Amino acid sequence: MKRDTLYAYVSRGLLRSQPIPGSRERGYRTEEVERLRAGRGLSRATRSEPFVPVIDSAICLIEGGRLYYRGHDAIRLAETTTLEDIAGLLWSDEHDRLQAPTPTLPRLRGRGSSVPAPKTLSRKQGRVIAASSGNSLPRKRGRVGVGAAPSLGLIERCQVRLAKLAAADLGALDLTPHGIVRTGRAILYELAACIGDRPTAPDPVHEQLAALWRLDQKGADLIRRCLVLLADHELNASTFVARCVASTGATPYAVVSGALAALSGRRHGGASASAEALLHEIAERHDPLAVMAARLARNEMLPGLGHPLYPAGDPRAAALLNAAMAALPASRPLIEAAVAAARQLVPQPPNVDFALAAATTALGLPQGTALAIFILGRTVGWIAHAIEQYQSDVLIRPRARYTGPRPGEENPA
Repeated sequence: MKRDTLYAYVSRGLLRSQPIPGSRERGYRTEEVERLRAGRGLSRATRSEPFVPVIDSAICLIEGGRLYYRGHDAIRLAETTTLEDIAGLLWSDEHDRLQAPTPTLPRLRGRGSSVPAPKTLSRKQGRVIAASSGNSLPRKRGRVGVGAAPSLGLIERCQVRLAKLAAADLGALDLTPHGIVRTGRAILYELAACIGDRPTAPDPVHEQLAALWRLDQKGADLIRRCLVLLADHELNASTFVARCVASTGATPYAVVSGALAALSGRRHGGASASAEALLHEIAERHDPLAVMAARLARNEMLPGLGHPLYPAGDPRAAALLNAAMAALPASRPLIEAAVAAARQLVPQPPNVDFALAAATTALGLPQGTALAIFILGRTVGWIAHAIEQYQSDVLIRPRARYTGPRPGEENPA
């Protein structure tokens, strides 16, 4: 079987590779290769099912109702780590254990105070998130903060910002792991600046958001947890787009911009916005059951409930809801009432969109902040998947299942 044919089967999810002990190479099961060679790659049952691409990844695992980042329970990581910690973990190929201490990160782009390195990362992971600090991109400010009233939405403003930076950052053409990390770090902090309508700052992202929204230490810690738990979630729509863009050899700026485009859809990032609108309405009316019942009566969906990958409940949601109620005890009655009302009307537990909306609403933040937090957290995952995809020489190219008329058949009038 030709190498190109082999890679095509892998990209279509018809053939899975396996690690070879003692080697960085990967192998394939002989029986699977022989089956495909014999023309039995697509059975009749497979052809009748929706196509689901399968991509090998060592970044994120969803198994047994739990979420893991490189083998580490994400819920436990959220107890103490920052988004920068998770970037160091996901952007590095050294993921056997987390260690302390790490060297201090260099100053971001040559200005401001230094950023403390994660206390739970190995030395190599600390060097990964540190990256190079020689970037000298422009820092032009605009009305891009959450709560402002610009002509463009938050995602569109982020995309415009990235397009301008991409044109000025020739270093983004360096697609080595070190170069991608440098660009990824610049993207993360520029998006934080874009969301905050402020110049770039060297502070941890959750501290930047806490300062922007004037939160106390408990509020800042809740934002930190949200960012960590949103950092990655395997191959959802935006992450798959990110990997597709990376597989073409485009720069990380294009990768994140493409992922943002996917996130802008009502079925993806729109879910966070819808859940946030619901929680704000509940907070204003103080009657969760009436608010939700009215939506169902109008034939509207209740957002933020259920997740196909977590039949027993989204562990991220449970962690964030508990953290929100612990940090803000006054919010407990309303959050518990909202969860109870949802369970009464729709027998599905809350997912992370609901929990994120509950957290931002409990903090008294304006609508739009949930999406801002999601963007910053998930940017770390998008970059991680880009790094992994760049290391593969496979162009992601799924095939279409043709359902039109066969050649020579007459089309109906």
